[in-house]
Amino acid sequence: MTEQVLSGIKVLDLSSEISGPWCTRMLAGFGADVIKVEDPNGGDIARKMGPFPDDIPDLEKSGLFLYMNTGKKSITLNIRSSPGLEILQKLIKESDVLVENFQPGTLKTLGIDYQNLVAINPGLILTSITNFGQTGPYSDYKASSIVDYSLSGHQFINGEPTREPLQAPPHQPEYQGGLHGFLATLVALYHRIQTAQGQWVDVSIQECMAGFHQFTITRYTYGGLIKQRGGNRYESDHPISIYPCKDGYVAVSASARPQQEQLYTLIGRPELIEDQRFATPLDRIANADAFDELLKPWLKERTKDELFHTLNEWRIPCAPVSEPEDLLKDPHFKERKFWVNMEHPQAGVLSYPGAPFTMTETPMNLTRAPLLGEHNENIYCDHLGHTLDDLVIMRGMGVI
Repeated sequence: MTEQVLSGIKVLDLSSEISGPWCTRMLAGFGADVIKVEDPNGGDIARKMGPFPDDIPDLEKSGLFLYMNTGKKSITLNIRSSPGLEILQKLIKESDVLVENFQPGTLKTLGIDYQNLVAINPGLILTSITNFGQTGPYSDYKASSIVDYSLSGHQFINGEPTREPLQAPPHQPEYQGGLHGFLATLVALYHRIQTAQGQWVDVSIQECMAGFHQFTITRYTYGGLIKQRGGNRYESDHPISIYPCKDGYVAVSASARPQQEQLYTLIGRPELIEDQRFATPLDRIANADAFDELLKPWLKERTKDELFHTLNEWRIPCAPVSEPEDLLKDPHFKERKFWVNMEHPQAGVLSYPGAPFTMTETPMNLTRAPLLGEHNENIYCDHLGHTLDDLVIMRGMGVI
């Protein structure tokens, strides 16, 4: 595939770790020419974060870095040096998009805040992804995933009702920041097509997280209701929960009356249909412990796969709680070609998730992540006109 929907769009990626690289990974997947600018002293910090094969740190084998940076070119450049900043400005002048996730104010200290960028390239789209945005009382604060979850309201609804709020899996806020950065950048590109104007896209990870769940805010503003933690149980009916089985866990959802009747029959307890403890949703919620004690022994005698197929044949919603090996072997993923195998010169062949959608005319195309500084000669010599001797000198000065 030589031509994609974003072919010809030039993206300068100054970001690191997850939020910015996830945004530019998506842009690269649809054909944008993404140049990743890395520090000469070790590159993107994600290269040091792993996981690594056999737990041996290697800048070229970090699973996180390889996943976050597919399809990009890598150059090394010390943008805090005068020669490095001069080269960066040349690259900015020819770029359509610049993506960064520095602390607010960092670009200004470098002399390339938005006003200066507009002077260099009036049509440039600057996409900044930070924990709290460029303005507001928290804008200068640093944060981690647990802070993003807490301040966005997500932790309040996760966990057991009698316990403290529960931390969700790490890094999801950063992925949300990158995803929203990608979407906003596409909108800004469309606006530029119509008006020839660039703009500054200011993405707040806290706002991304607060905006995509309705339990804490919508219910409160519409009806004054406060969603309480429910653990693995659903608040308005039962059984909708996670249960242990012979080789792991399964999710079972049998809230409709026909589903309950099928479930009672299947487990050999048809008399439960008339049991007043389980007559209504409120009754089943009130007696959820008693219900689970009747259901769990039957589930524990069967495997995830057996329960998945048996319950679904009986029209009872059920799904295994998939582990990594289950995901890679799942026939549905295989038929849709979701997993993509790519070979990296240092890390070997690895499986990566592809796009979570298919497109008949503009599909996403993934290629491997770059080696650190792999494209220095291509960008500096072939594109900017430097000689190989120039590169040797700049490398000696610590510029690249």
